Amino acid sequence: MSMQSILALKPEVLSLPPGTSESLSYQRRHTLPASEFRCLTPEDAVSVFEIEREAFISVSGICPLYPDEIRHFLTLCPELSLGWFEEGRLVAFIIGSLWDKERLTQESLTLHRPGGRLAHLHVLAVHRTFRQQGKGSVLLWRYLQHLGSQPAVRRAVLMCEHALVPFYEKSGFQAVGPCAVTVGSLTFMELQCSLRSHIFLRRNSGC
Repeated sequence: MSMQSILALKPEVLSLPPGTSESLSYQRRHTLPASEFRCLTPEDAVSVFEIEREAFISVSGICPLYPDEIRHFLTLCPELSLGWFEEGRLVAFIIGSLWDKERLTQESLTLHRPGGRLAHLHVLAVHRTFRQQGKGSVLLWRYLQHLGSQPAVRRAVLMCEHALVPFYEKSGFQAVGPCAVTVGSLTFMELQCSLRSHIFLRRNSGC
């Protein structure tokens, strides 16, 4: 990917209304953007894993990605990641890589295929104090917009447990069948989303 594609997603800042009175300590606390979306870097790996570990190990006992794998993908393809930061603190993230086959395989869990046309979403996680606020859906929508700005990427693909299928379907993903990938005793559904269809839906939704 070119540096232009990495920088294509400009941070979005939500500032305080004009004229809002603030104490000096309050002003210092808000020297960082109130809300920002940006691609992740290897320096974000520790924060990423802290959120992921709490979100997944407490439920299934395993993580989609461990620290070395997080750094691996954030080094090779940072433009396929997206983090949501509140006052400089990571609160939610997605990490992806490129894949060059029609369906996911066991190899897709650890590989990045630069010539691939599918963006494989390895993990989406939200910090525990920010859950049940719709942040996961907003982040996924922003991520799909970001992917849509990269001409080489045609579709997004992911695997998830059956209970999460409705969540992803609301963002335009469609189930394509049971996934060939298994992790221990866990089985998954595979879902795909056409990025062209997503752009069409966004343009006609007024967003």
